[in-house]
Amino acid sequence: MKTCIIIDDEENAREALSKIIERYFQTKFKIVFAADSIKEAVFAINKYKPQIVFLDIEMPRENGFKLFDYFDIYDFEVIFTTAYKQYAIDAIKFAALDYLMKPINYIDLRSVLERLEKKEQKVSSKPQIEAFLSNINSGSDTYGKIALPTLDGFQLERVNNIVYCQAEETYCKIFTTRNEVILVAKPLKNIDELLPDNLFFRIHKSYLVNMNYIRSYSRTDGYKVILENGTELDVATRRNEEFVKALTRNQK
Repeated sequence: MKTCIIIDDEENAREALSKIIERYFQTKFKIVFAADSIKEAVFAINKYKPQIVFLDIEMPRENGFKLFDYFDIYDFEVIFTTAYKQYAIDAIKFAALDYLMKPINYIDLRSVLERLEKKEQKVSSKPQIEAFLSNINSGSDTYGKIALPTLDGFQLERVNNIVYCQAEETYCKIFTTRNEVILVAKPLKNIDELLPDNLFFRIHKSYLVNMNYIRSYSRTDGYKVILENGTELDVATRRNEEFVKALTRNQK
């Protein structure tokens, strides 16, 4: 049975989440403490050593992000909870962390908890938390870092350093500006959904390209793009018209 702590300044929110877990997941998850502030949460985490922390983002005095200032090692899973769709959600997604929109319902909670259960081994969440904090504190760097799931954990990479992504069966390869190839344990479809669509374009079922690294586009022998590093990639006929519009839009 996994132990959990809820951190939320709203009593109704704490009680609602507790009731759902106690009603539907009592054999697998146990709430050991419910805190109404970061100060109280730090005390509870140090005392109970929970495996899962439900962390509200918007709280008075110290918001949810401040929790990580008190720990050098994050030996617990974090599930963010929030009532607002804002830039923080993008930062959470980029870090491959879980979140729940309020009011929390049984279906969404079940989906998140099932993902946690399916993890075959304990992988430190530190790289993900670091990516998240980097994105939140990045200021002018809109896209910040993304936590890429690899075969043995996560690799942090700046979004702007990704040149293109290539489908590789149930995995995908990510090519960076350092000429490094990262094998990601997710299909290209998942990476496509995660990366910003005003920066990346799916030119082909096998390729997702960073528009900033396109050197030229040719119709001479089929539709193709040449990247800054000299790589030549096909553009699918069915995507060509939309791609040309996106390419023109980006160049304005």
